[in-house]
Amino acid sequence: MSAGLQLAATVDAPKIEYGQLSPMLIVFGVAVAGVLVEAFVPRKARYVTQLVLAFAGMAAAFGAVVALSGHREVAAVGAVAVDGPALFLQGTLLLLGIVAVMLIAERRVEGGGADAFAAQASAAPGSVAEKEATEARLHQTEVFPLTMFSLGGMLLFPAANDLLTLFVALEVLSLPLYLLCGMARRRRMLSQEAALKYFLLGAFSSAFFLFGVALLYGYSGTLRLDGIAVATGGAMDNDALLLIGMAMVAVGLLFKVGAVPFHSWTPDVYQGAPTPITGFMASATKVAAFGALLRFFYVAMPGMKWDWRPVMIGVAIVTMVAGAIIAITQTDVKRMLAYSSIAHAGFILTGMLAASEAGASSTLFYLVAYGFVTLGAFAVVTLVRDAGGEATHLSRWAGLGRRSPLVAAVFAVFLLAFAGIPLTSGFTGKFAVFQAAADGGAGSLVIVGVLCSAIAAFFYVRVIVLMFFSEPKADGPTVAVPSVMTAAAIALGVAVTVVLGILPQPVLDLADKASLFVH
Repeated sequence: MSAGLQLAATVDAPKIEYGQLSPMLIVFGVAVAGVLVEAFVPRKARYVTQLVLAFAGMAAAFGAVVALSGHREVAAVGAVAVDGPALFLQGTLLLLGIVAVMLIAERRVEGGGADAFAAQASAAPGSVAEKEATEARLHQTEVFPLTMFSLGGMLLFPAANDLLTLFVALEVLSLPLYLLCGMARRRRMLSQEAALKYFLLGAFSSAFFLFGVALLYGYSGTLRLDGIAVATGGAMDNDALLLIGMAMVAVGLLFKVGAVPFHSWTPDVYQGAPTPITGFMASATKVAAFGALLRFFYVAMPGMKWDWRPVMIGVAIVTMVAGAIIAITQTDVKRMLAYSSIAHAGFILTGMLAASEAGASSTLFYLVAYGFVTLGAFAVVTLVRDAGGEATHLSRWAGLGRRSPLVAAVFAVFLLAFAGIPLTSGFTGKFAVFQAAADGGAGSLVIVGVLCSAIAAFFYVRVIVLMFFSEPKADGPTVAVPSVMTAAAIALGVAVTVVLGILPQPVLDLADKASLFVH
């Protein structure tokens, strides 16, 4: 009898420690609660209810991340890793999510109390239903649960410890974004075109990713990243399943970070999506995707370093060069920031390609700095408006420094941070990733990065000169008076940009402590 009991004990189903998954469970729970709010709460009370629910959920999830700090273990039957990089990025994503929801909650960026989102997203552009919804001043509160679902997927993405969980997280974070990109109030057709392009290209990249997962499973016999690492220990150069599978999974991940040649969706989607969603997507998605990219190459493919590193160095170089040069030709602020984000993807890859603890920690720091600068920059874009909505053409920004000195000065701070000027977070981030890459033997990559930073500085400074040294036009745009939330979001962006430029050491130390992956 005792032997039978012992045998039964050995075959018990493994237990899932839900406390280790609490940040993600809280956010997904808030998303589900948001759906119920849409179904049962009266329309007049939905906005406030959704807002309180979202902020409370993200604050609680951030508290759970802090409580889990110091943990290094694998949870959910090996599907999720709870370690330094995962917790660091989850905390970053939750803070960025709070700032992004502040922008999404803006209700005074246009006249008449309207917002950046279509009054009724299901109505066809130009239809009677759309006109009636606009006249009734309806608010699209469904954006809050969609944002929470996407954020939940982002939290899971950098923590996924097996390829199937990685794919599920990829789809959970992407599908709500496809919908959110097509919900702009102004220029509805452009917005829906952006959503369709993002969906089609995203589905195409997901197919690559899933095919790569199948090939890696066929090679290693397991979906777990650490199991794949063990299987690749004796890999030979002619292991076609391994090399092709690794390349296809990398394609799916590089698409999400916007690296060349998988970047073609970025400028169109950034331009067409509602600007608060563009800011959320440009910052949080890049943080989550780079976290997944780090975990895939550092945990599953360390034994294949000499195979993937030369290829990824080429991708990083092309990404930096293309992003910096093409951005010079842009005449739309959002498209310029889109190509800027492509160049920054190359800079972040530079840190990752150091393939060391220093490379991981510098990448983590850069993601924090870049996320807040990006959200702040897009928050400023939402304020510069004319009769047709947001005035995103660069010619409309001429003389903005004389018309509204404070807004122009804030935007200049963000542009200088993008350029990597000293005393901003951008300088500290670039210095950290370049130093890590140089120490890791990627000196050529550092040289290209420095040159591309100089090229990029040209178009950032060009915008500053346009704002402060050009005569304002009589029919120039106006600067909307932001609500408390938008003002707070911009202030937080400026504060983080300046503090991480002047006193970066505490966050650098935190990133250094959080740079070890659990295997």
